[in-house]
Amino acid sequence: EIKRGKKKISTRMFFPGYVLIEMAMNEKVWYVVKETPRITGFLGDAHMPVPLGIDEVRRIKEQMVGVADKPRPKHSYNVGEPVRVTEGPFANFSGVLEEVNMERGKVKVMVSIFGRSTPVELEFSQIEKI
Repeated sequence: EIKRGKKKISTRMFFPGYVLIEMAMNEKVWYVVKETPRITGFLGDAHMPVPLGIDEVRRIKEQMVGVADKPRPKHSYNVGEPVRVTEGPFANFSGVLEEVNMERGKVKVMVSIFGRSTPVELEFSQIEKI
C-alpha cells in the first residue's frame, strides 16, 4: 500500500473466505479437512471437493505475485480531482487528474507550466489530494 506518500508492506487476502490446500486425497485426510471447525462448505459437492488443475494453480500464483509487487494507493483518486505533486521535478505544482491507471500504478496530471497545461505522468506516491 501507499500511505502518506510512503510505500508500506501490508497483508491482503486474495480469496477471502476460501482456504486453498495441497493434499493427497484419501478418506482419512478428507475426514480431517471436512470436520475442521468453522469450515462451512467446499467447492464441488458435499461428498468430494473439486481439485484445482495445474494451470489454475499456476494462474493463481502468478496473480498473487503480480498484485503483491504493485503497491496500491491508500486513497482513491478520480479523474477531475485537484491534486498537488509532492515529489520529483514537479514538486509543489498543483494540477487536475486527467487519467488514473491502477494496473500501472500511474496517474496523468495536467499541471500549468509557463501558462500552458502540460500532461505529467506520475506514480500515486508522488501526489496528494488538495
